[in-house]
Amino acid sequence: MATGHCRTGASGQWTRVYPVCAFLLLVAGRADAHDFWIEPSSFRPKPGSVVSVGLRVGENFIGDPVRRHSSLIKRFTVLQGEEEQPISGSDNIDPAGLFEAEGQETALIVYEGGGSQVDLPAKRFDDYLIQNGLSEIVAERARRGEQDRAGRERFYRNAKAVLAGRYRNDRVTIPIGLRYEIVPLEDPTGETATLDMQLLFNGEPLSGAQVEAISRDWPKAGIVMQSDAEGKVRMHLPQAGVWMIRSVHMRRAGWFSDVDWESDWASLTFERLGD
Repeated sequence: MATGHCRTGASGQWTRVYPVCAFLLLVAGRADAHDFWIEPSSFRPKPGSVVSVGLRVGENFIGDPVRRHSSLIKRFTVLQGEEEQPISGSDNIDPAGLFEAEGQETALIVYEGGGSQVDLPAKRFDDYLIQNGLSEIVAERARRGEQDRAGRERFYRNAKAVLAGRYRNDRVTIPIGLRYEIVPLEDPTGETATLDMQLLFNGEPLSGAQVEAISRDWPKAGIVMQSDAEGKVRMHLPQAGVWMIRSVHMRRAGWFSDVDWESDWASLTFERLGD
């Protein structure tokens, strides 16, 4: 499994720590809000209850609602029972959708969005790259003499939320075909503090990717690690409550693209029980 690093202080320097103890205080004041996550009305819905599904963009579990825009949605569904069902809703509304919880087994909410473009000044773009562990992009920009050029990026959102049921279901450990996907290798809704995950890009393991875990109860603290050669990460989540796992993968856009870079944001939210 991958090793962890702790980032502390205003300088943002990194020190190596043990992989299961990488609890840390994140640097405050990120350059731009770049977390996107699913926030259901309940992570443990009762059978037959109506779950409202909020989409959020921000940082450290503080975010603005993302209203539903059907033209930007490629996939917005819930996997429960033996079926994958579309999540219904009206455009320009928060929450973005509603569905009735089956509630018997672990369920999975899935969101996949189309591309959106952002242009950032050079310094802010480099800060954003560094904060997401994308130092190889910083190095490539410098190697090509682009370090003073604004960052033109098209990003795609890939989010999942795990809902606990009366019985645990290993279906949530199976990849569901998002372009960039955080796959828990066990149902994360129980009491187990150690969570094994795998990062997949286009269905293939992604090595060397930065992965960050954030607790909703202590949002300025988190865990930062890198995926190993098999795209796997083992994290120790030291407290119960709602967690978000997030990662960003970036690559240079194609020759005929109107942007320089393409990225995929992946997130996984769930509620871990106490020990």
